[in-house]
Amino acid sequence: MQRTEDMNNNDLTEKYTLPNYRRYDFWPERGQGAYVWDRDGRKYLDFAGGVAVNPLGHCHPEVVQAIKDQAEKLIHVSNWFQIPQQGELAQMLVEEILQIPGKCFFGNSGAEANEGLIKLARRYGVLKPQADGSPRYEILTFTGSFHGRTFATMTATAQEKIHGGFGPLVPGFKYLPFNDIEALKQAINENTVAILLEPVQGESGVHPASPEFLREAVKLRDQHDLLLLLDEIQCGLGRTGETAGWRAIIPGDEIQPDGVSFAKSIGSGYALGAFWVRKRSINDGASTPLCDILNAGSHGSTYGGSPLACATALATLRVILREGLPAHAKKMGQYIADHAGQWNLPAVKAVRAFGFMIGFELNHVLLESREDVKASGLPPSMWIAQRCIDAGMLVVPAGPHVVRWLAPMNTSVEDADEGLKIFRSVLTSL
Repeated sequence: MQRTEDMNNNDLTEKYTLPNYRRYDFWPERGQGAYVWDRDGRKYLDFAGGVAVNPLGHCHPEVVQAIKDQAEKLIHVSNWFQIPQQGELAQMLVEEILQIPGKCFFGNSGAEANEGLIKLARRYGVLKPQADGSPRYEILTFTGSFHGRTFATMTATAQEKIHGGFGPLVPGFKYLPFNDIEALKQAINENTVAILLEPVQGESGVHPASPEFLREAVKLRDQHDLLLLLDEIQCGLGRTGETAGWRAIIPGDEIQPDGVSFAKSIGSGYALGAFWVRKRSINDGASTPLCDILNAGSHGSTYGGSPLACATALATLRVILREGLPAHAKKMGQYIADHAGQWNLPAVKAVRAFGFMIGFELNHVLLESREDVKASGLPPSMWIAQRCIDAGMLVVPAGPHVVRWLAPMNTSVEDADEGLKIFRSVLTSL
């Protein structure tokens, strides 16, 4: 048997981990702020941000200290017992992030958070059934969406490439074109119980919902006694310029969702997901509000909401709120979009920025005609991302034709200028 010390890391990964990720040959070893260093000591500007997971960059000192302090006291305790950090974090999400009365549940990931919203909708469909007593169960989702990779959230994701090879899928989802008001109206029937959407779609290349579409979703929710569920896994907690992502589309309190999911930025990289449920009557003749219909025994998580996870999230959100990072993120996103929009480079068809979610739509016809792109076997977005790594910068593909920047929300002008310089040099070298 070959000894572990005789095998290099590449061999270990290939031999002992599933091949479900197409990983770049890049080995980050440590990070600080907007930068990471690989195992050879080379420095890189990280505008991938762990796919929107690192709102404060790497190893923010307050987050690191919070982890140390809590780890020395108590890392984990079962949800059979009281975890005061959960109450404190839920209060912050309710009163300072969303500012709408409700309650929260804590799990480990965005997929788990969206699973919770799906279970909420199914429970609601039992409590508020069709006229003949049959449960309502159908949830409307939208093309270009991404809600996770569990069976239910994978099915909720309206992308065939996510579904392939895993049938039969979970029944009860209907896919509609995003931002198509008429299609949304026509899709509702006696089985419909909820509308699930991302205010800003990230995985498909930064596409926000239109104000008209959001308003129509609210109107139809009220007309047909549905739930309006917002997936803010990627766009929430300040990245759009507002603590609640949808308020960057329609400011103020006009939009009142019934459920919201969080993850990614909530814990600076520590595994945590959450969903919030609004406190409102469900008009079923009983006094139970919507936020209490997932009662004892109906949902749970072994690791979710641990003292350590919640302490990390509290430290992260305190910095975001205290330093006004939503407003700063919006300002920096506009700064980058304004500069990149003046490049007029053949390799870029469009620059889409919504807060600090930035998508560069590539001229895929031009890139796919190149022999080096063909030889790589990579789609244009992944090929450009590799070229950026070679140049000292990390970015994220979004589908085959879009490159995303999901930089830290506290990015400085100097870091933004460096990113613009590197990215432009990669594109002009083509």
